[in-house]
Amino acid sequence: MSSLWAPWSGPVGWVLLALAWAGSAGALAWRGRRAREQAVDAERRLQDQRDDIARLERARAEAEARARAAEERHQLALRGSLDGVWEWHVQRRRVQLSPRWKGMLGLDADGLDDALGWRREAWLERVHADDRARFTAALDRLVQGEDARLDQDLRLLHRDGDVRHVLSRAVLLRDERGRAERVIGLDTDVTRIQRVQAILDAVADGTAGAHGERFFAAMVEHFARALDVDCAFVTECTDHPATRVRTLACWRAGEGLKPNFEYDLAGSPCQQVIEGAQSCFYPERLAERFPREAAWESYVGLPIVSSDGRVLGHLALLDRARLADDVLVERVYRIFLARAAAEIERLQALGRLASMGAVPAGAASRPTT
Repeated sequence: MSSLWAPWSGPVGWVLLALAWAGSAGALAWRGRRAREQAVDAERRLQDQRDDIARLERARAEAEARARAAEERHQLALRGSLDGVWEWHVQRRRVQLSPRWKGMLGLDADGLDDALGWRREAWLERVHADDRARFTAALDRLVQGEDARLDQDLRLLHRDGDVRHVLSRAVLLRDERGRAERVIGLDTDVTRIQRVQAILDAVADGTAGAHGERFFAAMVEHFARALDVDCAFVTECTDHPATRVRTLACWRAGEGLKPNFEYDLAGSPCQQVIEGAQSCFYPERLAERFPREAAWESYVGLPIVSSDGRVLGHLALLDRARLADDVLVERVYRIFLARAAAEIERLQALGRLASMGAVPAGAASRPTT
């Protein structure tokens, strides 16, 4: 053994041993620094990942808050509108209905079912039978994600048996797991618009191509039929200021066109129309105000005004029963009253020319009185 260690036992050996020890210690120190640097780098990367996750979480929370706020604003806007709002809770199969929605159909706005909502089946029973299958299919497509929104023309059944035409629009809301949660819908009552369109089409089709006496006869008949009133007539003033009028056409239910006649305005609702150049509507108890109208319960009168602002005559509608407010279809009246004014002015111009001998006397095609 001593012979083996002999070369290292001198001063040189001690130097070599010291160098070896220093080298190993340096290597260990380097490895330690490297490990610490790697640990610091790993901790920094981990912290960066934590920061990224925190930022994503904050962004998600902010997005959800914005979505909730938008949904709340949307629902508040719906609930504050004059249209009927409904909310179908898909999983519970219950439907919440706004007071306005129930009011459109003449239903109790504070029914006992408000807390839990209507059963889906009870709600769908209010949809007209001919529209129900189409509407439920549209709801299914919305819930299944096949359609982005629902947009349907529907007929809903009023408590009194009448039909209300509505435009039904809805969107689907999903929960945090992406499942269909609620369908929020808005039903807009377009019954009046449908009625206006039906009247407009009926009168327009009935008077197309007609002029003079034929136009007035067609106008009163088709107005009376479209509005379901017992009597309609159109007049022309016979003097100025007007105290009398004569009919250009008169139609009565069950009797058809009647012979034309003249009458005094005094004591009639027509006096207000002609003298005031304004529409008058008496939905009921007409005879209490105007005893000479004992045969009638209700009245609508509308002035016919010339291009220069003169009242030329008027259109009158009378009925033996009370008239509902939806008889006041001003837009339709304006169209045909303007046409009537043009016809009366044309006939008056022809009459003046005929009196001067400029045209044959029969060219004016004026109805006999």
